[in-house]
Amino acid sequence: MAGHPGHTDRLLTVAELLELRDVFLPQWLLRAAELRGRYIQFGKTGAEANRIVEDPLNGLENAIKVRRMQLEALLDDRLMTAKRADEAALRARAAADPKLAAATGDPWAEIATAEQHERELYLPYTFLEQGAGFNSHLFNYARTLVRGAAERAKPNTKRLREYSDAALPRVAQRLLAPVPVYPALEQLTLSFSLERMREWLGPDASVVRQLLSHDSPDTLAARLVDGSQLADPKVRQRLWDGGEAAIAASHDPMIELARSIDAQARAVRKRYEDEVEGPVDAGSEKIARARFAIYGTSEPPDATFTLRLSYGKVAGWKEDGREVEPFTHLQRLFERATGQDPFRIPDSWLKVRDQLDMQTRFDLSSTNDIIGGNSGSPMVDAGGRIVGLIFDGNIYSISGDYWYDAELNRSVAVDPAIIFEALRKVYRANELLQELGQK
Repeated sequence: MAGHPGHTDRLLTVAELLELRDVFLPQWLLRAAELRGRYIQFGKTGAEANRIVEDPLNGLENAIKVRRMQLEALLDDRLMTAKRADEAALRARAAADPKLAAATGDPWAEIATAEQHERELYLPYTFLEQGAGFNSHLFNYARTLVRGAAERAKPNTKRLREYSDAALPRVAQRLLAPVPVYPALEQLTLSFSLERMREWLGPDASVVRQLLSHDSPDTLAARLVDGSQLADPKVRQRLWDGGEAAIAASHDPMIELARSIDAQARAVRKRYEDEVEGPVDAGSEKIARARFAIYGTSEPPDATFTLRLSYGKVAGWKEDGREVEPFTHLQRLFERATGQDPFRIPDSWLKVRDQLDMQTRFDLSSTNDIIGGNSGSPMVDAGGRIVGLIFDGNIYSISGDYWYDAELNRSVAVDPAIIFEALRKVYRANELLQELGQK
């Protein structure tokens, strides 16, 4: 299989993995699971509400699935035992080489110290700087406008990295795009995030007292959303073009909110960059150099969307004591159909059901090592024939962020047989079939 796997974290230190396992993932999942419940209830209030919330709900549910399986992987004793053993072996070999030891020092200890600082800074950094306390498209626009005005007035080298000259065209494109904003959903997400910020930071946190001394999360969210004009791209354009003077003169409540918390958010960001990001980046670079000096190219680096080849074989896996076969067939599609989403078969398929070969292979699983970014990767057999197109992995492949588990990790591909069956009998795409050399 040839493809461009996007991102893995297989070379993180044990200290970094423990922070993910014990802090980031559990707290993220708690917030996300509750927000999902609110999305679902909002969608049940009417057809329009269901349409509005469909995309954010689908995105959130997919993210929850990924984070849940990442946490499950980090709770697997096999993974952590293997990671500890690998790290101990690397540290021992680095220490045994005087020249390498002098150049490397002890970056593992440096990263462990940085991870302790991250635990201390995690909540204020998450809610203030990363915006978990202000979950609103309107607030995101306001922060971009406030910071964009301040940063563009500085020399390029002195700016926050997301407002560099190279990044500004993308920032402006996203800021000024005519994307619809739905006030009811804005109030839901903003109120929810304000509630969680008060819960996690505590009622005596300075930002909580500043914002919620005289308002509830619901009333503050309603006032901010109802009073803001930032849903209008023309208003955002005027403020962007007007720079610092326009932002200083604005009385839009979202702009005022972004201005009022910016100093606190910048302060916690500065500490995070100095005490966490900087030491972790420096330590990771030292470890990478030591790893390369010891292992050379025998160990691959983490995935970074660069081209990779993965060799594997068609195989199923064992789950809950039963064998999962490596192939699915068209008949299974109709067996699972309920007539309702998400198990509703399109009418175009139902109309030709009697013409379809129910034994046609639909999907196949293999031991190829994949990650996000591999979708569309071709699977080629020893004879040079395309035998599958990667589009997913089984649920256990999500742990591939941290390791490859030969027992459970499987890639999933669509079989060319179902593609031809569908083109021929469902879609009647005769010209395309001829182009592909099919009758």
